[in-house]
Amino acid sequence: MEFVGKKRPISSGGLGAALFQIGLQADEAAVIWSVIDVETSGITQGCGFRADGRPQILFERHIFRRETGGRFDKVAPHLSGPQGGYGGLATQYAKLEEAVTLCENAGLSPEPALRATSWGLGQVMGFNASTAGFASATEMVKAMQDSEDAQIMAMASFMRSQNLHKALLRRDWAAFARGYNGKSYAQNRYDIKLEQAYARLSSGSMPNLQLRAAQIALLYLGFAPGKIDGVIGQRTRNAISSFRLQAGLPAGVELDGQCYLTLCQRAGFEPS
Repeated sequence: MEFVGKKRPISSGGLGAALFQIGLQADEAAVIWSVIDVETSGITQGCGFRADGRPQILFERHIFRRETGGRFDKVAPHLSGPQGGYGGLATQYAKLEEAVTLCENAGLSPEPALRATSWGLGQVMGFNASTAGFASATEMVKAMQDSEDAQIMAMASFMRSQNLHKALLRRDWAAFARGYNGKSYAQNRYDIKLEQAYARLSSGSMPNLQLRAAQIALLYLGFAPGKIDGVIGQRTRNAISSFRLQAGLPAGVELDGQCYLTLCQRAGFEPS
């Protein structure tokens, strides 16, 4: 499985649909961005996709063990075993692909491997596909390959199904953290990180979606824009400058219309 689709960034329509699903108004977008900020801080640097266009993932071997009844414990303990042994980001797709192959060789569909993996901006587990609005993990992954809109909607739908949206509406970060991150959320300071992210974002540093899309295009094209946050910073300016030079555009560090359109075209997605 290649796991590469249209790899489109969040659009204003996709963001608005996710906010509506949770019950938030447009001027409350900092709430959902706070969750994205914390969920992506450790592994994805703000983006639902990797530089190669595949969705961000984390393979969880204890879930794969559960999904397959432990049948692969002996032949592949690194893929089917107790919780832990996550490994670095560079190893995740290799593990997933090996798990898919194990399933196929055993006459199974890839579904158990996909269900044992967390996906995209909100790191929604594949086994939560039905509560995220999909018929199967396979269908969820297909949608998430195409867009961050699908990723953020899956996250919002999961929150709604678990009544976690109510905690967000109250800005009850501890209650939300307990439901979304698990009982050990306090060890990770998950609730505190959410509150801090919300304070920062709601005070005026909200992502600009066009700039964020440009950052993702720069990421795909190998120009290292830094964190995908929709905020102009020195690393993003440097990346824009390098891209403009390579693309034969007038020298500069700003994202004008021509630069934006050229970035999207070369990155392979439609401008929003």
